Amino acid sequence: MINYWWVTRPKRKLNSIPSVLATFVEVSLDAEWQGQRNTHLLLEETLERDEIKRHGIRRDQGGGGARTYAAWLLSLGLIFTQETTNRVQLTLAGEAIINGDNPVTVLKNQILKYQFPSAFSIRRGVKVSDRFRIRPFLFLLRLLSDSRIRVLTEEEIAKIIITEAENEDDECFEHVVNRVLEFREFGDNCLAADFFEKYKPSRANVNQEYPFERLFDVANTLVNWLEYTQLIERESKTIRIIEDRFDEVTKILTSPSPLIDRPESHEYFQRKFGVDPNHRKDTRNLEGSRTITGQMIIEQQIRRAFLEKALATPIVKISANLAEYISERTGLDSEIVLDTLYRFYPQGAIGGFLANYFDMAFKGFDQATNFEKATVELFQEIFGFQATHVGPLGKTPDVLILSSDSNYQAIIDNKAYRSYSISNDHYNRMVHNYIGGFSEYSDSLAPLSFFLYIAGGFSASFDKQLNSIVRATNLDGSGISVSRMIELVDLHRLKPYSHDKIRELFSCGRQVKLQDMHNAELE
Repeated sequence: MINYWWVTRPKRKLNSIPSVLATFVEVSLDAEWQGQRNTHLLLEETLERDEIKRHGIRRDQGGGGARTYAAWLLSLGLIFTQETTNRVQLTLAGEAIINGDNPVTVLKNQILKYQFPSAFSIRRGVKVSDRFRIRPFLFLLRLLSDSRIRVLTEEEIAKIIITEAENEDDECFEHVVNRVLEFREFGDNCLAADFFEKYKPSRANVNQEYPFERLFDVANTLVNWLEYTQLIERESKTIRIIEDRFDEVTKILTSPSPLIDRPESHEYFQRKFGVDPNHRKDTRNLEGSRTITGQMIIEQQIRRAFLEKALATPIVKISANLAEYISERTGLDSEIVLDTLYRFYPQGAIGGFLANYFDMAFKGFDQATNFEKATVELFQEIFGFQATHVGPLGKTPDVLILSSDSNYQAIIDNKAYRSYSISNDHYNRMVHNYIGGFSEYSDSLAPLSFFLYIAGGFSASFDKQLNSIVRATNLDGSGISVSRMIELVDLHRLKPYSHDKIRELFSCGRQVKLQDMHNAELE
């Protein structure tokens, strides 16, 4: 039995869930799974072929890797086994992801509902201790919201929280708060003398020279999952709630639903756990036997290729070029592909792309170029500008946009930082190179209307620093966090902003706020 919080992790992050789920559906949906070794091997081979799963020598030659990925989907409430047929089905949340809904929205809902006990946690081979009756991610958010805590390290999560947070009662919460504070003062000296005996891994193949390793692996996975919700950020070795998200977190914590009951009843629990944000309950009748036809297999191949593409680029509409790309990927006729895409994804899909865009904004130099290229895609495909990646030219901003509708240009500088501050060097680049040298890298005669910074977040001094550039150049400018940028995309999809409104929004002389976006939408 596992005597601490535990989550399965074939991959540490959730970005690939849409691709994994689509591949699983193609191979295994509406088929028996338990004991079907050939199906497991086929799924494993397909995951490797599509470079979702790492290639390598399989230890058991029996599809164990595929079963791990299936357990991942099960643990998140995306699939279940139908009791009357013993066949695998999608929950509503799983259906929503396959249908192109924003995976961040769907998976955030699943993560915040994730609980012990669950149909997954009590399974043979898992068996998390029944002393835990808790939603782990809500508990972490509650700690991060508490003025005595505010930030957490993975070490605190590994050594204190996942071992001692048993339930959501106030008494338990206060105990954990005090234990975290005690650990901050005394470190490992405050751990119980029998710590390693009480919380030893359930399996023997663990590095005995580093007995905390399994607990740290779990803590890291928990943080990665919570980070995927776009509610928290990492800074150095700590995590904290993103400043823009405090109101949302407060709302989440003040209106929790009760724990889901009957985890021992697999189908009942999974269907209740797997209700997506657009439904209140799962009322589907799945009793009818369904024959998997060749047409259905072809459709699923197309849908899987589409979802993989949608992770890399924002797809706002179906086009012949997109159909041709998927045709080349699948070997299927482009007309069949086009017809299938129009039927299943008439509005396109941008959620997976935005999930990766958010992630890039906090990764510093490693993801800087990808962040810039993604911004080009965003302004071009979603907002309808002509956008160019001019950063590689040297002494230039990252992105140049041109509005043919409103006859203006603007420059965008991406900063993949959690708390961006305009240094003297960056001030000089913007004033003298980017704005002052504008004519050297732009061929258009349209006037330069504003400059924009997009970052993971901004320092308290950012607005003041920004205004020093505005005064020096007599050019309007602003900054927008990646969280707000994603919200702007969502609002734009509901009611498009004109290029004039976008210019007005990004000329505010400070960080763009949510109310600014709503005001621009209402005018």
